[in-house]
Amino acid sequence: MIAYFREKFCQLTNFSEERQKPEDLTKSTFYSITVGCHLRVKVNVTGIVQGVGFRPFIYRTAVKYGLAGYVRNRGDAGVEILLEGSEPSVQSFLRDLKEKKPTLAQIHSVTTKVFKGKSQYAEFTIIKSSEEAENSGSVIPPDIAICDDCLRELRDPKDHRFEYFFITCTNCGPRFTIIERLPYDRENTTMREFPLCGICQKEYSDPLNRRFHAQTVACPECGPRAYLTTADGEQIQHRDPVREAGRLLSEGAVLAVKGYGGFHIAASTTRDEPLLALRRTKHRSAKPFAIMARSLEAAKSFAEVNLKEEALLTSAARPIVLLKKSDDYSLSSLVAPDLHNVGVMLPYTAMHYMLFDRVSDAAFVMTSANPPNQPIINDNDEALRTLGGTVDYFLFHNRKIAQRCDDSVLRVHGSRTVFLRRSRGYAPAPIMLNAEACRCVVGLGGELNNTSCILLSNKAFLSQHIGDVENVETKTFLKEATAHLTRLTNSRIEAMACDLHPKFTTTALARELAEQNGWGLVQVQHHHAHAAALMMEHAVDEIVGVICDGYGYGTDGKAWGGEILFCTRESSDFKRVGHLEPQPLVGGDTATRFPLRMAAAILGKTINVENWLFQNSGHLPHGETEARLVIDQLRRGDGVAETTSCGRVLDAVAAVLGVCYERTYEGEPAMKLESAAIRGRDVLKMHPEINGNVLNTSHMVHAIFENIGKASVADLAYSAHAYLARGLASLAVDKAHEHGVRVIGFSGGAACNQILAEEMRKPIEAAGLRFLVHRAVPAGDGGVSFGQAVVGGFWRF
Repeated sequence: MIAYFREKFCQLTNFSEERQKPEDLTKSTFYSITVGCHLRVKVNVTGIVQGVGFRPFIYRTAVKYGLAGYVRNRGDAGVEILLEGSEPSVQSFLRDLKEKKPTLAQIHSVTTKVFKGKSQYAEFTIIKSSEEAENSGSVIPPDIAICDDCLRELRDPKDHRFEYFFITCTNCGPRFTIIERLPYDRENTTMREFPLCGICQKEYSDPLNRRFHAQTVACPECGPRAYLTTADGEQIQHRDPVREAGRLLSEGAVLAVKGYGGFHIAASTTRDEPLLALRRTKHRSAKPFAIMARSLEAAKSFAEVNLKEEALLTSAARPIVLLKKSDDYSLSSLVAPDLHNVGVMLPYTAMHYMLFDRVSDAAFVMTSANPPNQPIINDNDEALRTLGGTVDYFLFHNRKIAQRCDDSVLRVHGSRTVFLRRSRGYAPAPIMLNAEACRCVVGLGGELNNTSCILLSNKAFLSQHIGDVENVETKTFLKEATAHLTRLTNSRIEAMACDLHPKFTTTALARELAEQNGWGLVQVQHHHAHAAALMMEHAVDEIVGVICDGYGYGTDGKAWGGEILFCTRESSDFKRVGHLEPQPLVGGDTATRFPLRMAAAILGKTINVENWLFQNSGHLPHGETEARLVIDQLRRGDGVAETTSCGRVLDAVAAVLGVCYERTYEGEPAMKLESAAIRGRDVLKMHPEINGNVLNTSHMVHAIFENIGKASVADLAYSAHAYLARGLASLAVDKAHEHGVRVIGFSGGAACNQILAEEMRKPIEAAGLRFLVHRAVPAGDGGVSFGQAVVGGFWRF
């Protein structure tokens, strides 16, 4: 009988969503349970349990079962509960805790301790939060899109918050971007500057109200206010500044709009004039702009939306989703030039909805406001200084932004979700792992599209999008964001992990922090980090990884980027078992910007490219003079670095086909080549030429060149993708059989390319092997920090 009650109590009290952790119970505890006596139980809950309406839920559940005691937030982002009452009531409470928790809550663990003694509480209350920080691994939730209840109240003339741009409740609104320190209480957020009015205080104190203990509660009387200014900061008096901003956008003005995690630059999606002006002032000649559609129906008027994409667009995270342009695409060609898709998100704040109220526009441009290679702007004064020469007006509000946070970006490959950027709506929620790390490790990522990652036990906490760590501003942002994430999770760091590149800013920062704090330091080769991230996501012990991107510093000091690696958790090392043919990088980094150089270098291996290059020299910044220099370098052959980069091969094909001659943003030639290929087919059906462990790419580029005019650009572009995918798959399958591995994975920035991923999948699965791609972290460099932390925290050294 005792064993029965031990099992029953453990099931009710010591559960975890990932695993159960029964605790030892004393004989007196069992006696209390068996005879149904009065219980005093302390419960500690970890996970995402602050800022999600958890305390109100606990309060209502305790009152429902007639329990006394208290609930309070803790300084480690957990929640502490004391229950006093009968054994059946405690059991019912604990069952509801597991089965009926708030939708936004994530419970990672529940621990209980039974006390002896008499009751000390006459009722159940929410008490003042504790500063105690004993446990690690809980965290504040991401920002949450406006809920349907708040949206309905926004439109209700009888509601106190009718037409209030900052309407929120316990189920929605900013969380991560407003918190400065734990526990999650109003005084620890940027909402402390807005004392509650009588009406809001009454709702805040009412257990039956949706805003019971909602820390962001506010109204037009006591909350943040929105206001409109000119480009030089002069305030424009208007009773409805948000809708006036929408009218200005519709009529062709460019505005900076302050949101939850930073500023957006907004403009019309149908007028060319503001878009041209925006591209000139931002020195952004071709990079696509993200847009915000007024509704799902509006998005469907210019883009194709499948069920998976619809679910993402309307989710609480409200990410930007790359959608295929429809045949009757009606937006300006300047929104996403020469691309087959367009990044679309739906409104996620009341302010966003109100921008569309009195205009007919289907969408507005809504792209991150940041100077080149710098973090998104989050301060009003900084916005005036930096954007005053770019925009016509500012739509401000007077609530400070504690944490910068860019929008997340995803796309869908078939039924699979692919993260291009994991940030607002997802960060800092952890990625749950199926194993526990041997130590707490921070990965600082690489150089471009960066994030940091804290690996703590069986959780990986990725920071919001940081960007390219190439200057002081972004380095500072990386340090501050990582330190903030460390505090939020109450992590006790033991080691830093970084890239192998000796000159990366992140490498120097990792060394500096490790030396200052006496932490260990682990350097991880770039492509190995990609493979490790994929392995941990899918809980596999060994893999043959196909890792394709633009650049990674190799163990031999050379430029890698089209790699086949054999990796195992048994060792922190890896084997490079195959790669793409090394190609001349004529001019070094200049060749990565002007792909005509790569095309000439590759074609020059099989034909005389002198006449062709001179004919196309107008696409080089210095014309024939530069073409002559390239030819001279190719003839000499000395001092020219080589690269195995898949990205550079795609760049070359893009130049050969006339699809793209200059990379003005990261991945531009490859992205435009994919867009050119999206309606094509494999007409060349080239058989992969593999020499030992190397996939030849020169003959493929030459075949594309020779067939110009004989086949469409779309078909040739697709044929190039198909050759690379089949060739890499063939080489990977051979290596998998050689090493007795049943799993092949695809990672790196090129894994975001739908054609490459799907064409690679077919032969690998046909060979009876498992094919893995990322599902929880970005395939590109935004996932490198995770892979670094995995190697530092799990791999055997």
